[in-house]
Amino acid sequence: MKSDIDKYIRSAQPEFEAKLREWVEIPTISAEPEHKPDIERGAEVAVQYLRSLGAGAEAVPTPGNPVVIGKFVTGGDRPTVTIYNHLDVQPANEPQWQRPPFIFHKEADRYIGRGSTDDKGPALTALFGARYALEQGIPVNIQFIWELEEEIGSPNFEHFLKGRAKDFATDSVAVSDTIWIARGKPAVAYGLRGLAPVRLVLETGTKDVHSGVTGGAARNPITELCQLIAECYDARKGVVRIPGFYEDVEKLSKAEMDNFLASGFTVKEFKRAHELKKMREGDPADIASRLWARPTFEVHGIVGGYTGPGVKTAIPYRAEAKISMRLVPKQKPDKVLKLVRNFIKEKNPDVQFIPESYLSPYLGPRTGPYADAARDAMRTAFGKEPAFVREGGSIGAVVTMEKYLKAPIVFLGLSLPEHGYHAPNENFDWEQASGGMKMFARYFETLARLPF
Repeated sequence: MKSDIDKYIRSAQPEFEAKLREWVEIPTISAEPEHKPDIERGAEVAVQYLRSLGAGAEAVPTPGNPVVIGKFVTGGDRPTVTIYNHLDVQPANEPQWQRPPFIFHKEADRYIGRGSTDDKGPALTALFGARYALEQGIPVNIQFIWELEEEIGSPNFEHFLKGRAKDFATDSVAVSDTIWIARGKPAVAYGLRGLAPVRLVLETGTKDVHSGVTGGAARNPITELCQLIAECYDARKGVVRIPGFYEDVEKLSKAEMDNFLASGFTVKEFKRAHELKKMREGDPADIASRLWARPTFEVHGIVGGYTGPGVKTAIPYRAEAKISMRLVPKQKPDKVLKLVRNFIKEKNPDVQFIPESYLSPYLGPRTGPYADAARDAMRTAFGKEPAFVREGGSIGAVVTMEKYLKAPIVFLGLSLPEHGYHAPNENFDWEQASGGMKMFARYFETLARLPF
């Protein structure tokens, strides 16, 4: 890289902040249908910005939300890299927000607002790094795919990519939607957990009934679901009791575990960053492996009965439990769902088992030219050797890109635990953005030298 990159990055800060402000203040909430006009406006703003920088860009319609694409083509005889991010965001209805979530706020070099770190800030960072590389004449073609349905599981991304896969022939893919373990501890992710969500519904009547009249005889669907869930897993230890659930889980290698610990993970810092008052027992190696390389069974909500003030002595007729399982590489969602369904039906045949759309897990390369390029880029930009870790979350588009683009996928994330993914007071910061620009510029330069 040329020595003037630091000058470029300093000069780019006002534009970066202005553009991040514009994007954050468009509430592109994919989970809420009333924000469909905001989704469309966000896509159009992104297209116009890509075009202003010289890219060929458009918003590709799908049966759901559009996908924004942009291409910087420098020559047909040059390697091509595709950058994936998403521009949709989570809802922001948590009462703990200290400021309106869709009003951008700058506090020193920290940028506060929904979408700032997940994933608009990293998307802009990659774009600014690409712009520098292109201005310096780096012989590489760079394509951008910005999705607007990632936060709802990417239900139409396959529809988009299946129809445009030939247009997006690429030598590699980079995803900037992952999290480091701690500031100053660069991390390259190489794996994602999958997601299998389920609703359990039990109806034992047609209306709520008085406990003084029917209590002792009437079945209570809330307590039955609680008992069923307790049979599924040990809530204190997190161990799933469903036979066969762990059958396809592979043991971590020593090298993988060493990298997990080299990432800077500590139980104390993890607890502080996520504001956990209590957590399950375990040493750093045990907790890290549970977060990244072990499957889970979680209850996200139980709905039913009276939830107003005081106690209303009625027995509900209906209850619903919302559950998900995070799955690790080698676990097949359909196989796991079948195991869980059979277990549920055996324990309580009256419970309706309603699976939602699932996402498969992903395991990418830890070695090879693209992993080495990611390692070099992070080390050059942030001054430290990155650890190779896995992500506990899921990105549905990654599995789809693996299927249709058939190219190596690397993860060049920039977010930190304190940035608040999916949390109130979400934020991003200039330290990560400026380092990320240098990281991406170096990455593109390295890819341009690879044989293809």
